[in-house]
Amino acid sequence: MFRFIVNDKETTSTLITEILNIMSKKQFDIADRATDSLSITKILNSNPLLSRREMLGITGVAGITALSGMPTNVFAKTTANKPRIAVLASYWGATRSHADWIVTKLLDGYWWKGEYMPSRVEVVAIYLDQYETSVLGQKVAKSKGIPVFKTVGEAVTLGGEELAVDGVVIVAEHGDYPKDLKGRWLLPRWRIYQQVVKVFEQSKRAVPVFNDKHLSYDWDEAKWMFDKSRELNFPLNGGSSIPVYYRKPEKELDIDTPLKHSIVVGGASDEGGIFHCIDVLQAFVERRKGGETGVKSVQSIRGKETWEWVERNSWASKLLEAVAEDFDLNPGHFQENNRANVCIVEYNDGTKGAVISGKGVGWTFAGEIEGQNEPTIVSMLGWAGPFDQYHASNAQPHWITEMMVTKKEPFNAERLLLSTGITNHYVESNWENGRYSAVGRRVETPYMNMTYRTTRGPQFNTGERPPARPYIRGFDQ
Repeated sequence: MFRFIVNDKETTSTLITEILNIMSKKQFDIADRATDSLSITKILNSNPLLSRREMLGITGVAGITALSGMPTNVFAKTTANKPRIAVLASYWGATRSHADWIVTKLLDGYWWKGEYMPSRVEVVAIYLDQYETSVLGQKVAKSKGIPVFKTVGEAVTLGGEELAVDGVVIVAEHGDYPKDLKGRWLLPRWRIYQQVVKVFEQSKRAVPVFNDKHLSYDWDEAKWMFDKSRELNFPLNGGSSIPVYYRKPEKELDIDTPLKHSIVVGGASDEGGIFHCIDVLQAFVERRKGGETGVKSVQSIRGKETWEWVERNSWASKLLEAVAEDFDLNPGHFQENNRANVCIVEYNDGTKGAVISGKGVGWTFAGEIEGQNEPTIVSMLGWAGPFDQYHASNAQPHWITEMMVTKKEPFNAERLLLSTGITNHYVESNWENGRYSAVGRRVETPYMNMTYRTTRGPQFNTGERPPARPYIRGFDQ
C-alpha cells in the first residue's frame, strides 16, 4: 500500500512529557490557560516528530483535559478542522528543489508579513515520482511519520477506494526528465494531475488542487487541466511564487488602471525562467481597465534581433530605459547581452506587453499608464535566505493553505492558464515545419480568449524579511 510509516518513539515520548508538564499544573487562571495553550501549540508546530494524531492517540483528549482542567475546545483548535493534504512531487532530493521549498512550509509553517505563521494544513500523504533519487523527501517523510505511497491514486485515497484528502498539492518542477528539441522540459504535471482527476471522477467529488509553476509544457494538456477544474467544480491554483514575493516599492496597481503598455525584465533564459516573468506580467496586466480580455498573439525573438525589435518599438525602449535609470545602470546595459530574448504579447483589447531578458534587476515590471508622465516601476528583488526554512517561497505557501482552508482560488485560475499558454506559444514561435528561426513567427491564439475581472487586493508579502532558521527536519542534515 505504501512504502513506510516510521515514528521516532523516544523523541515522541519526550515531547509528550514536555506537553504534559505544562498541562499538569493544578491551578491557573483563564489568562494562564491561554498562555499554556499557546505554548503547547508552539511545541506541536515546531516539533514535526510529534503529530497531533499521535499525541491524541496516546493520551486521549479526555485524559489530557482531565490533567489540565483545560476545555476540549482548546485542543479542537490545534487538532481539528485542518485540511488533510496529499503532496505529489516529481523529485525531492535537494534543498534547492521546489518540493523542499514548498512542502517544508506546509509541514512546519512559513514567514508571512513579518512573522512566523504555523501551517494551517496537515500533510497526510506523499507521492514521489522519482522515488529512488528523492532521498531528502524520504527522510523528511520518515521523520514526520507521513506515509509515502507508491502511486498517485493511493496517495489521494490513503490506500483506500475513494478520495480521502481535503486538498492536493502537485510540485513537479525538478527531477531527471528529458527536454525536447524545442527546449520544453517534459515534467509530469499533466500525468500526475490526470490521475488525481480520475480519483475525483470515481469518487464523485473533488477538492482544491495546487499545481506549482505552469500547468504543462503542452497547451492541449494545460487547457484540459483547466477545463477539468471547471467541469468538476474544484478550485485550481498554481503558477510562479514571484508575483506574491516582496516588492519594491510595496505597490499594487489599482483595479481598472488605464495601462497601455507593459514590460517585465528578468531572467528568461529558458522555459522555466521565462514563465516566472510571464506570470509576473500577467499578475499586473490583469488589473488593467476593463479587465483581462485574452491573448491575441505571441511571438518570440532571440539573440541580437531582440534589440532591433526594442528599437523599432518605442514604447518598449522607453520602458526598458526607465528600468535601467531606476537601477542606476549605464545606458545600453541590457543591450550588452547578445544572447537576449523577448516574448511579445498582444492582447485582444490592443494592449501590448513584453518580457525582456535582463540581469541585475530581479524581476521588474514597468508599465506605461495613461495620464502619467513617468512609467510605474515595481521590482521583486533578492531571495530571502540563506537556504533554510524560510528561504525563497513563503507567500506562495500562505496562499496554498488559504485555498485549502477557504476552498476558494486566491486568484483567477484563468491567469494561470494564460501564463501557461503564453509560455507554450513563446517556445513554439521559433519553430515552423521542423525548422528553427531566431525571429519567431507571430502565433495567433484565438483560443486564448479567456476574459475575467480580478477583484483581488494586494497579495504580495510585506514587512520584515525572514530570519535565518534551520529546517525543522527531525534529523541531522
